[in-house]
This record gives sequence, C-alpha cells and structure tokens, in this order.
Amino acid sequence: MPAKPYLDKLVLLLPLCLSLLAGCTGLGYRLGSSLPPDIRSVYVPAFVNNSDEPMIETEATQAVISEFQRDGSLRIADIDSADAVLEVVLTGFKLEPVRYDRDDTRATSEYRMWIYADVLFTRTANGEEIARASVHGEHDFDPGGDLASAKANALPGAAANLARRIVRSVVEYW
Repeated sequence: MPAKPYLDKLVLLLPLCLSLLAGCTGLGYRLGSSLPPDIRSVYVPAFVNNSDEPMIETEATQAVISEFQRDGSLRIADIDSADAVLEVVLTGFKLEPVRYDRDDTRATSEYRMWIYADVLFTRTANGEEIARASVHGEHDFDPGGDLASAKANALPGAAANLARRIVRSVVEYW
C-alpha cells in the first residue's frame, strides 16, 4: 500500500498549513478586500472624458458599475447614502497596430485599443482620500474592413479591462 505514507504526511502537513494561514491573518493579511471596514458602498458618477476620443466615458462608467456589482466588495449607492465616491478622469485613448498582414506589410491586421484613466477614491463624509491610481485598460481587435465599426465593437472589451483594473485599484489598495 504505497499510498498510505503520502496520506500520513498530508495529515501531518495540514495542521501546519492551517496554522500558517491563521498566522497571516493575525498579521493583518486578509483574503479579499483590503478596504477600511466602514467603507461598504460607493457612488460612481459619470466619468470625465479628457481624452481625444468622444463618448467613451459612458461605456467606461457602466463597465465600472457592472464590475463593482460582479466583484461584490462594494455596493453601488447614490451620493446621499454612499460611504465613498469614485471619481475617474479618462486621460487618454490610443490605437496601436500590433500585427500586420503577411501579404501587405502596410495593412494592419490587429490593433490594440488603450484607455488611460486617473482614479480618486474618497470618503463622502469628509473627502478624505482613500486611494489614488493611474490605470489603463486594453483590448486587441481585428479591424476587419471598417475601422470605425471595429473600434466601436472593441470599446466594450477595453472598457471592461479598464473596469477590472479600476475596481482592483480601489478594493486592493495598499
């Protein structure tokens, strides 16, 4: 029965692993959010768009609200009942060719869309800064025949990537 020695070792290692995990929680490490305990809800106003790309703020704002709801660390609330406010300024937008057509090296076969943002997370009660970050979202896409339509179709992917990074910057702040 060769499996028995491994089982014995596992039984001996399990309490050690559990005690190490308990020790980490005693040092202030925790799984999940590192938000202050009194911050349980967030108000997300419409993002400010200081980029050169019109109308991306609507998609980005909605993506962040959806990501907070998916993440579950903070509840979305109105300004009167929220514990904190998330202010986001979209600071840049860029399309970058990442791959060219093998037969025509002047034709782009794949682009990367970048959205840049500055994030400020504050307490509603006193305006105290909880977290501040500069983040970006990105998404690769095939331009197909019409670049304008391809950009519009790629925007939700870039906004979702930006949203994940914004929520992470707030929920897992250091």
